[in-house]
Amino acid sequence: MKKSLAGLFTGIFLTIPTLSLRLSAQTVPPSVKAAEASVDGERIRAHVRFLADDLLEGRGPGLRGADIAAQYIATQFALDGLKPAGNNGTYLQQVNFVGVTTIPGKTTVAFSGNAAPAQPLRLADDMVISNQQHTPTEDIDVPIVFVGYGVTAPEFGWDDYANVDVKGKAVLVIVGDPPSDDPKFFGGKALTYYGRWTYKYEQAARMGAVGAIIIHRTDLASYGWDVIKNSWSGEKTYLRDDAKPVLRAASWIQLSVAGKLFAAAGKNPDPNVEIAEAGRRGFKAYVLPVHFKAHIESVVRPFESPNVVAILPGTASGPQQAILYSAHYDHLGFTPGMAGDNIYNGAVDNATGCGVLLELARAWTALRPPHDVIFAAVTAEEQGLLGSEYLGQHPPIPVGQIALNLNYDALQPVGEPREVEAAGVERTSFYPTFEATAKRFNLAIVPDAHPEAGHYYRSDHFSMARVGVPAFSVGEGTLFAGHDAAWGLAQADDYTAHRYHNFSDNYTPQMQFGGLATMARFGIDLGWQALTAPRTVSWKSGDEFESARKHSQQK
Repeated sequence: MKKSLAGLFTGIFLTIPTLSLRLSAQTVPPSVKAAEASVDGERIRAHVRFLADDLLEGRGPGLRGADIAAQYIATQFALDGLKPAGNNGTYLQQVNFVGVTTIPGKTTVAFSGNAAPAQPLRLADDMVISNQQHTPTEDIDVPIVFVGYGVTAPEFGWDDYANVDVKGKAVLVIVGDPPSDDPKFFGGKALTYYGRWTYKYEQAARMGAVGAIIIHRTDLASYGWDVIKNSWSGEKTYLRDDAKPVLRAASWIQLSVAGKLFAAAGKNPDPNVEIAEAGRRGFKAYVLPVHFKAHIESVVRPFESPNVVAILPGTASGPQQAILYSAHYDHLGFTPGMAGDNIYNGAVDNATGCGVLLELARAWTALRPPHDVIFAAVTAEEQGLLGSEYLGQHPPIPVGQIALNLNYDALQPVGEPREVEAAGVERTSFYPTFEATAKRFNLAIVPDAHPEAGHYYRSDHFSMARVGVPAFSVGEGTLFAGHDAAWGLAQADDYTAHRYHNFSDNYTPQMQFGGLATMARFGIDLGWQALTAPRTVSWKSGDEFESARKHSQQK
């Protein structure tokens, strides 16, 4: 869960400064400083300009444009002289997927009440739906159970599925966490994984539901309905060999549609009233006198899409404590047959992270690290962190030997940062080093400007954390040289409102890449210190990923 970095640690370091000093950043040798100095923002620009070009058609997994992107990244790794860490001596770690595209003209969805007439729903406008079973056709006619936030969290004494049977039914569930102002209870204002749509579907399937209907509300999701529509109206991607239980119907509905559904069930027609009730202790799930009826027809496409993985081998013998740098190269592809701009170019999300990753790889080859340095450009992040999930399950070296994962995702090329944001670093023993290094780079550490968005659970470092690797993303805050923090926050909010997961996330010559070069230099510094630390990085005692770390190191 996200916490305020400054608030969490300031008191500790003020009361025990000698400990802070002892754990602070190590001396970085001249060779590392020279590698950092070689980082060039214009090289990052060149990578971003190519990866975000129309030629790559939005880099949809398993499509021509994504394959071009993967080959481009692999070629850059080869030019750098890095060792391939994919399949059969190549840089490509092929991942088996199944793509499922809901066919709008043949798919019908409706809510049908006992007395009220059926309410047909319009795909894209009212709802989106996907069949996780990977079958061409599914027919569903089942009762709906409102399970509030759909959370089972024993550590918080919360179970929305208590005393209700949802087997063979569809669950109606609210996006986000139960409301809280207490950081020790569902993270307070910060979103936990319990609030993510991926958890909602996973838990519903574990409980035996055949369908899940997530109620969208912009403030709870942290993005508008257009993001849902654009992300779900095309092909949805699933790991082909995933053993987790899945749903026959995974869907979202607009808030206004939820109001009509509650009204048809004889409940308050204002959906916010039912949402508020579900956020109180004592809420009990209930069956609505309404059926979820769906005929889902899909185009099912098995395909492969690769992670691109390379290693700079370490020189020292003894226990391995490697560093993994990562960024996802995929985006949402394009909309066939659409007039005008129909390509989701993904310049910021995430050609920027890939540009930084490639410049990191080039700069690191001037060094002789004591342990392996791994570079991974992963696929299918936009489909639910699937490429990084596969990488975590099939790493190039045992996960217990990876000391730290530094991830780069959707950096804003708007200027020279004066702040760094890395939610999750405070959960690790690496934080004092991070703090001291940020100080040397004249970067103030700031908490996530939008903790309610749950960014820690929305990027590829989370996949590595789930298998025990201490992991976080490195990004800018909202303060940039020559501007105040309000300006930086406005830039981020404008991007989310108008370009995030939209056709307008394009490269422009006005983008400034000097700040991304700073983030790359900072990452080199952090990586070197993790490689040469006297003790490998660990999760703090009691952290949700601590047990996975211990398990991985016992293998």
